[in-house]
Amino acid sequence: MADFSKESCPSVKNILLLDSEGKRVAVKYFSDDWPTNASKLAYEKSVFTKTLKTNARAEAEITLFDGYIVVYKFVHDLHFFVTAGDDENELILASVLNGFSDSVGLLLRGDVEKRTALENLDLILLCIDEIIDGGIILETDANTIAGKVATNAVDGSVPFSEQTISQALATAREHLARSLLK
Repeated sequence: MADFSKESCPSVKNILLLDSEGKRVAVKYFSDDWPTNASKLAYEKSVFTKTLKTNARAEAEITLFDGYIVVYKFVHDLHFFVTAGDDENELILASVLNGFSDSVGLLLRGDVEKRTALENLDLILLCIDEIIDGGIILETDANTIAGKVATNAVDGSVPFSEQTISQALATAREHLARSLLK
């Protein structure tokens, strides 16, 4: 059996979702490279400023910034970023970025804009958790990520009025089973 260490796995330093003004929508840091909130905000502002004039709408762009590899993509008024050490594989980082942006697109039903993202922030944060855990990349396939997030959301956080018929029946069965067991 192979002995895998954390150092041998591709890892990510942070994953950022910023709006068109560089303000936070959803961010998660996986390293202590930015120990304070002020240093995190400064990094976000500088990476946003550096990439603002690029045209990263069609596909992911890659840049080297302050000794980090930053892979980024813009979708409508949202800016997606994945940061890693300069020794990481850019193609793997691009697949993480595409998995993140595509799964957000699936979960938001193609309405990828700040307002919708903020209304569904819980789904976006779950997306990040499904993609990366402690900096280690777990999943990059958008359909798998969106499926796991949607399944987690159905487990109780979706209002009953917004559930499909089968979800509503499953919820009703679950409530009936709980009441019978009491």
